[in-house]
Amino acid sequence: MTSYDTIIIGAGMSGLAAGIRLAMFDQKVCILERHKVPGGLNSYYERLDRKLDVGLHAMTNFARRGERGRPLTKLLKQLRIPYEKLELSQQHFSRIAFPEHQLSFSNDPQLLTEEIEKTFPLQKDNFARLLELIKKYDDVNLNNKYQSAKEKVREIISDENLLEMIFCPLLIYGSAWENDMDFSQFVIMFKSIYLEGFSRPKNGVRAIINLLIEKYIQLGGELRLGAGIRKIDTERGVVKSVILDNGEIIQSNKVMSSIGFPETMNIVSEKQECPAVGAMSFTETIFFFDKKPSDQGIKDTIIFFNDNEKYKYQKPQTLCDYRSAVICFPNNFGYDDNDEGVVRVTFISNFEKWNELDRKTYLLRKKEVRKESLALIARLFPEFKAKLLYYDVFTPRTIMRYTGHIKGAVYGSTQKVRDGRTAIKNLFICGTDQGFLGIVGAMLSGISMANLHCLMNGDKA
Repeated sequence: MTSYDTIIIGAGMSGLAAGIRLAMFDQKVCILERHKVPGGLNSYYERLDRKLDVGLHAMTNFARRGERGRPLTKLLKQLRIPYEKLELSQQHFSRIAFPEHQLSFSNDPQLLTEEIEKTFPLQKDNFARLLELIKKYDDVNLNNKYQSAKEKVREIISDENLLEMIFCPLLIYGSAWENDMDFSQFVIMFKSIYLEGFSRPKNGVRAIINLLIEKYIQLGGELRLGAGIRKIDTERGVVKSVILDNGEIIQSNKVMSSIGFPETMNIVSEKQECPAVGAMSFTETIFFFDKKPSDQGIKDTIIFFNDNEKYKYQKPQTLCDYRSAVICFPNNFGYDDNDEGVVRVTFISNFEKWNELDRKTYLLRKKEVRKESLALIARLFPEFKAKLLYYDVFTPRTIMRYTGHIKGAVYGSTQKVRDGRTAIKNLFICGTDQGFLGIVGAMLSGISMANLHCLMNGDKA
């Protein structure tokens, strides 16, 4: 029977980062991944020789080479990966588009401040107070108590339109809660998006995944793809072994799981209370055109669109909510070597509605999503005239199938486990349900939980 110091369930960003950290200090570690392609919620695939990324449209937490104290530079130091290996390209600028107002922001935080002062002049001092609070707040403190971010921010920002606009990108890029988020997570997302900003690796998300795998293998870590876990075998609240789908039994002193809190507890042999499953899932259509948006004057990188009086970040009663969306133009990062124009359109969606469809109806509804996506692009950018070459649509059903997240809940459970501990003594959670958000946050989650629970000296650098 094979035995390891630590088994990691899931080869997503957090699992790979945790594996690197442990292998760095000579632990015998194995990452088990059910699917043939690593990456989890941030993965990739190919169709007709086209490379398609899934997951977040961009990396948050941008930092320039040599900048100290930033999350990105901290994680690169912990993983001993040179900054230049990422080959990051910055966004041009992004935009929050509501019926009455629009706000642009970029990797220069001053732009958003100027936009708010111009559009909401009476909120100038209030926004400055909010910024001061955010900069001082210890958002990664594992002992922070949960509190409503909207209630907290309303104590400072008195204009509901501005409040909704501030929250829009932060919610759709990280909240498992409907219409709100925990204040610590609000601060994490605010810093990562508005104070640090968006970037994209030269070759997309696969560049990061390949970099992590290469580092992990170099350090002697073992990665097993196509190795799903049937059961985590426990006795008296302690993990004894994990049993794979093929019946193989593997022993380990500790297990770290990045597949989600509910998903993990569901496969523990001793019956456990199942944590709450989040309701937020999405459809996304990825288009390839014969012309690039920038060639026809479109400079935005990401648009957070809302056509409601208030932003409804909640599971819709229909298949999709077409009154809000995220539109991403991957070509509009600082570096672009793609010969075709690419546009990604994301809608908030209802897993249950999608899951009840028969195959024929399911395919028809996917075509409707494509139609609505194209209509939104034409509405917002009537000047964009291009021939559609190829498209693909994924739905909440796709998300559940390829990530294992119950109900296709992209941001996991509404019950986060900040310290990573579960009711099982040597079973720990990292990734989405630990609570650090985004691609950089996921990797930091893996590193932090590995340091805290699996290394003798957690402050090693």
